[in-house]
Amino acid sequence: QVQLVESGGGLVQAGGSLRLSCAASGRTFNRFSRYTMGWFRQAPGKGREFVIAVSWNEGWTYGADSVKGRFTISRDHAKNMVYLQMNSLKPEDTAVYYCAADSAPSPVRESTSYGYWGQGTQVTVSS
Repeated sequence: QVQLVESGGGLVQAGGSLRLSCAASGRTFNRFSRYTMGWFRQAPGKGREFVIAVSWNEGWTYGADSVKGRFTISRDHAKNMVYLQMNSLKPEDTAVYYCAADSAPSPVRESTSYGYWGQGTQVTVSS
């Protein structure tokens, strides 16, 4: 069982930056846990879209083409945190951002592959 809590959302102007945080916890969650941690987003009237993911224990990352060069993901084992650094934000990045986790999501970019979700945090980018 894994609990996820996102924070860090807000209102930012186009071209600005935000860093989202995801606090992970659970009885068996530690630095050696074999989880993939992902960030997804959902804009009004649209489906949940894959953003980027990181392997909690191995460290590899995988991101959507739409955010490559702008968004990065990182994890902090000591704090059980996953971060989403978002730079050069665009109005089309406006969405609720969700942190997700699963032991072996396949495919990684599919939201239905993940069993654990946070409550989401709103990101609004003004033009």
